[in-house]
Amino acid sequence: MRRLIVVVAAIAVVAVVVIGLTQASSGGTQGDDASKFDLPAAKRKLAAAPAPLDGLYAQANELIGGGTSAFDARLAELRGHPLVINKWASWCGPCQAEFSIFQNVAEARGASVGFLGLNVSDTDSHARGFLAKRPLPFPSYVDPDEKLTASLKAPQKVAPITIFLDSDGKVATFHSGAYTSEAKLNADIDRYLR
Repeated sequence: MRRLIVVVAAIAVVAVVVIGLTQASSGGTQGDDASKFDLPAAKRKLAAAPAPLDGLYAQANELIGGGTSAFDARLAELRGHPLVINKWASWCGPCQAEFSIFQNVAEARGASVGFLGLNVSDTDSHARGFLAKRPLPFPSYVDPDEKLTASLKAPQKVAPITIFLDSDGKVATFHSGAYTSEAKLNADIDRYLR
């Protein structure tokens, strides 16, 4: 039985890697669109968001450390506002494909919904290189061992995952896999965070 579990787990890992590599190598316009995002314009627009969202967006495209205490403090500060937390990694092809969607939706809706990133199972240098090419209008917390992910009871060892927190700070839902359109992300925000 143990041998069967090991074989099934190995097949699942291979499938995830193959799918990720296939999507990463296929290029696609969404990844290319992400590199054309106007971060300074987005920061100017989001500077008008109400406190504490304005402070969140002042840290746009930054990687933030500090572990669970810093992350929990930020979540407490943002209580009263619904949140969309996107779990991503620089090595993740599907993450690359959905970045332009998160850029645009965060810029459009950031005055009423908070956006955060969780950079998982990654190195800071790779994550910074990734963000240099695909900037985000919100910060990302560093989560190399997925302790922040675990604190949200979100799925681990897979990316991307999007976590929706209601204005009371409770998990409303998770979305596994990449978003393929702004309309789908907007629909989930409207469905789970209103």
